[in-house]
Amino acid sequence: MPGIYAYRRARLVNDSGRHIKINANMDKNHAISLSPMHIALFIRSFGGSGGARFVLNIARCLSDKGHRVDLVMGRKEGYYLDEIPAKVRIVDLAVRSSLQALGSLTRVHGDGMALAKMVLMPKSHWVLGAIPGLAHYLICERPQVMISAMDYPNIAAILARDVSQVSTKLIVTVHIALSVKVANNQQKRRIRAYPKVARRFYPKSDAIVAVSKGVAKDLAKVINLPLNRITTIYNPVITPEIKDHATEYACDWFYPGSPPVILAVGKLKPAKDFPTLLRAFARVRGMMKARLIILGEGEQRVKLLKQAQDLGISDDLYMPGFVKNPFSYMAKASVFVLSSAWEGLPTVLIEALACGCPVVSTNCPSGPAEILENGRFGTLVPVGDYAALAEAIFHCIKNPPDQNILMARGREFSIEHATEEYLALVKRLCA
Repeated sequence: MPGIYAYRRARLVNDSGRHIKINANMDKNHAISLSPMHIALFIRSFGGSGGARFVLNIARCLSDKGHRVDLVMGRKEGYYLDEIPAKVRIVDLAVRSSLQALGSLTRVHGDGMALAKMVLMPKSHWVLGAIPGLAHYLICERPQVMISAMDYPNIAAILARDVSQVSTKLIVTVHIALSVKVANNQQKRRIRAYPKVARRFYPKSDAIVAVSKGVAKDLAKVINLPLNRITTIYNPVITPEIKDHATEYACDWFYPGSPPVILAVGKLKPAKDFPTLLRAFARVRGMMKARLIILGEGEQRVKLLKQAQDLGISDDLYMPGFVKNPFSYMAKASVFVLSSAWEGLPTVLIEALACGCPVVSTNCPSGPAEILENGRFGTLVPVGDYAALAEAIFHCIKNPPDQNILMARGREFSIEHATEEYLALVKRLCA
């Protein structure tokens, strides 16, 4: 089995940027100590997604509480690298396309049929490529607990722990309703393999965390697990810094006397259904002066700009790309809109509430109805209904709710509360 660990050695980086050598002869039978703990967080990269923000927030809070935290990344890249606390150690697996790992994994893992199914999945090359380096890290560093974020890192983490045969407790986190992801993915033939793989491997983890009750119910059904096997913990979203970030400059469109600004935040991809938002905005423009800002980058940028031109709204649309501080926009916008076709737990809704921004959202699976308590803290409209979305936006601008009520709801999703729930789960596993 040693050969597989030599396939790709993990690189450990300290806060000065220098690589740290791993001692492969570390004691393999170290005792678990509940406080402070050694906790690893595993994610593909720090792209502009809610998963990246989740990992960053929980890493920050865990390290502030005195725990030893390793941030293990498939590749050390993305938007939030400069926000990683100095106390958090970065592990860069430097994953590239690595289908050559399949043969070695099959020899040492033994479940060749299940592994073969992985080749059918999108991003299978990434999953397979991450396993050798991650297994090597686990053997050398032996964290007491590893928390993986998002679907593909979950599978890689489960297989890496199987291969390494360490006693590290593994928590996998699920951030989106799996059945909805499969139904709406453009690579339907390939993505259909994922539920089968998840059904085979997820039960091998020590705990499964879903970010909303809707995601938990969906996952239990898809992978045929009892619902009580899945723990629901809302993402750690609201940090003390948000209040300061909200006061920073956003853009000139927020000057006093300017038309009301409608704000949306998210990757420019089909799941966010920005085409419906553009149609709704065009309808709002027929009722009043208004502007629309969409923060985010992605594959649909050209398509959306063309649609805006066809609708005659280009002059009142601003799409600056990914913005590291969306809170300064949220605090100043007249209304925040989530037009998604599907979600897991849309953290941008929580962030908007915390900034006191009125919210309109589609009632998509899953998360918005939970966050907004079925309309108590924001308006819910049917998915894809641009007319209903436009009417809700117009009404929200004309009749804004009490900001204090919105901000109080947002604070219920604090980073402190979520981290305490994760620590309680960790301590139960390690007891």
